Amino acid sequence: MVNLNSHFSQHSSPAEEEAIEAKAFVDLYNVSPATLKAEEHFECLPINRGCAISLPSAPAIGLNRVLGLSSVKDLEEAYGWMIGKTGHRFLQVNIDKASAGTKDWILAKGLLEYGVGWAKLVYDGSSVNLSEPNYFRTRLVHVEEAMLFGSMVCKGFDFPSTLTRLWSAIVGKVGWSCFFALDGDNPVGTAAMYQSGTYAWLGGGTTLPEFRNRGVQKALIKSRVEQGLSNGVSTFAVETLAPVGGEPNISFDNLSKVGFRHAFHRKNFKL
Repeated sequence: MVNLNSHFSQHSSPAEEEAIEAKAFVDLYNVSPATLKAEEHFECLPINRGCAISLPSAPAIGLNRVLGLSSVKDLEEAYGWMIGKTGHRFLQVNIDKASAGTKDWILAKGLLEYGVGWAKLVYDGSSVNLSEPNYFRTRLVHVEEAMLFGSMVCKGFDFPSTLTRLWSAIVGKVGWSCFFALDGDNPVGTAAMYQSGTYAWLGGGTTLPEFRNRGVQKALIKSRVEQGLSNGVSTFAVETLAPVGGEPNISFDNLSKVGFRHAFHRKNFKL
């Protein structure tokens, strides 16, 4: 198991909203079954308070990227590790805050920008805005429902079913809170939160196709915020696809309506 304390307490620090995200993914790796890691070639390398993570069978950028690193030394270490992996691989950088040396390093490597990038949003617990009623009831996932939770997340993100064990592994683990949104008694949406100290990262938000655009994710956002506030969280962090022009972005809009603010834009570079 990776020693979080040794890797998350040294050198210069990335922004806390980046650090909590990286810490969540390192913990996701730590709690995943050894059989999954071996069969799916799932690997993770913590560096400073960021990480490099590789899961080639996952189609998502989030599980095949370098995150939370800013120094050329750290980026070079992550690049050397990641370049030997298979599948799609990415570097995520807040280019507006990057040093001239980091920008030069990206140019020297010939890394090309990919897609519109991601928006990082943060939520200050003191600016809570949870008065709007929910149209869907939510509850914590029971440990015996872990496989159902994992399978729903995989379906929502179009992951292969072999990765059900990945998301089911976090149910009931220290630091993690997993939620269902319900239609009657039937789960129709999922969401997760990872907490470390007074910071929390939100992820794993999916909704069954027939229940989309009906307020499921808004209810799950509010439930996680309420859970975090009751557990002493003061700052929540989450990321979603960056808004583009006048194109609709439901995830970004849902987060903004609850009270999340856009902290910065993180660009994706193809490795």
